[in-house]
Amino acid sequence: MKGKIICFGEALVRYQPAEDSFFNESNKVMAFPGGSEANVAVKLGQTGLPVSYISAAPDNQITREFLKILKDNNVETDSFLYRGDRIGSYILLSANGLSKGEVIYDRKYSSFSQIKTGEIDWHKIFEDCSWFHWTAITPALNEEVAEVMKEALEVAYSKGITISVDLNYRNKLWQYGKSPLEVMPELVKYCHIIMGNIWASHNMLGTTIDSNLNRNTSPEEYFEFAKKNSIDLFSEYKDARIVANTFRFMDNSNHNLLFGTLHSRNKSLISPIYETNNIIDRIGSGDAFMAGAISSLYQDLDLQSTIDNAVLEGYNKLFVTGDFSNTK
Repeated sequence: MKGKIICFGEALVRYQPAEDSFFNESNKVMAFPGGSEANVAVKLGQTGLPVSYISAAPDNQITREFLKILKDNNVETDSFLYRGDRIGSYILLSANGLSKGEVIYDRKYSSFSQIKTGEIDWHKIFEDCSWFHWTAITPALNEEVAEVMKEALEVAYSKGITISVDLNYRNKLWQYGKSPLEVMPELVKYCHIIMGNIWASHNMLGTTIDSNLNRNTSPEEYFEFAKKNSIDLFSEYKDARIVANTFRFMDNSNHNLLFGTLHSRNKSLISPIYETNNIIDRIGSGDAFMAGAISSLYQDLDLQSTIDNAVLEGYNKLFVTGDFSNTK
């Protein structure tokens, strides 16, 4: 029997106005539990897979409510670290996250951002684990957390655990004097599954990008470029087995066109294309994609089913309020 899937990253609270202005007439602000890695863990828990979430936050009522929601979605939180004084948060400056994409982060000096090397017993954490998932958001926080990330990856890799990474590029977070290109390649070398998109791969791993690619570029052209991108990644990262990409385009605040590609060392596949003009909440769609891919690969589904499931999960999240997916 396979071991559990472990997701490691910062627990976040998302705030957004109930109306289009943050200081609106009703004076109401909504709050949702979130964070990329938590989003993935919740979706995996909803599908019935054994999943554990590891993060750090203060021992207070907000954290306890956060963890209860995870537990209600079948996510184990036994190794969660209660420490520090602040849970990280971010503010979405629009009522639905669609009309304005701007985000304000409030994560400095959070409990998670102050984790140090040697504080987590990764050998114990990974005792019954067969899959470890992390994202590029974690090493973006500060240099010490990047070292913690490397520490975890070294242990997971030594134990033969499958390691997946989401190349989430958040340029507002890389503010501690090192660029993603100085940090990420050293971490991604431990990974077997590399997920993200061709632009994030360029910004974080230095792969080539074609500046002529744009909204009018056809899915077929994107597919051909993604094939070339995957060849570069497979050449550079000897342990990589799968490269998966999302392609998401917005023509207006309610529109989304979504498809994905998946590449092994001998096969490249593209998903169906989904399009909608009735988005409810686009936050967490990429995380749902990651969870769909992880779930399918964990269960040894064929590669076409894997990319199809991943994209469908990402698409379905567009119609769910909050960061977390639901069971539909």
